[in-house]
Amino acid sequence: MREAVARVTATLAQETGRAGYPLPMSNSDETPFRHAVRATLRDLSAQVDALDTDALDSRISDGVFQVDFEGGGTFVVSQQVPVRELWLSAFARAWHFRAVEGAWRERDTAEPLERVLSYCFTRKLGVPVQLRAPAAG
Repeated sequence: MREAVARVTATLAQETGRAGYPLPMSNSDETPFRHAVRATLRDLSAQVDALDTDALDSRISDGVFQVDFEGGGTFVVSQQVPVRELWLSAFARAWHFRAVEGAWRERDTAEPLERVLSYCFTRKLGVPVQLRAPAAG
C-alpha cells in the first residue's frame, strides 16, 4: 500500500511541479499536529476576540476556528489531519498552510498565515487589522 501511495505522490509531484502530499499518518503520528493546531487556533481566537469590534462572533470546535460576521460572511480555519495542513476559507477562496520551521506557510506561495488572515480581516472589517504569527508547534 505504501508503495502505491508513494507512486501516486511522485506522479502528482511530477505533474504539478510541486512536492507531493505526505503519506497518511497513523493515529500516534497525529498527536503533535493536533496539539500544534489546537495551540494555533486558541492563539488566533484570542487575537480575534481582542479586536475592538462587535461585528463578528468567533468560536473553536473540534479543530475548526470559525468567524461569522454581522453583515454576512464567514471565515473558517480548519485542520486537515491526513495532509497535516490548516485550510482557510474566506471570500469564496481557499488557502492551504503547512507548518514550516515553526510557522504556518501557504503551501503554494509561502505566505505566512498571519499575513493572509490580517488581509482578510482588514478587507472584511474595513479597518487595518494586524495579527501576529501564531506558533506552529
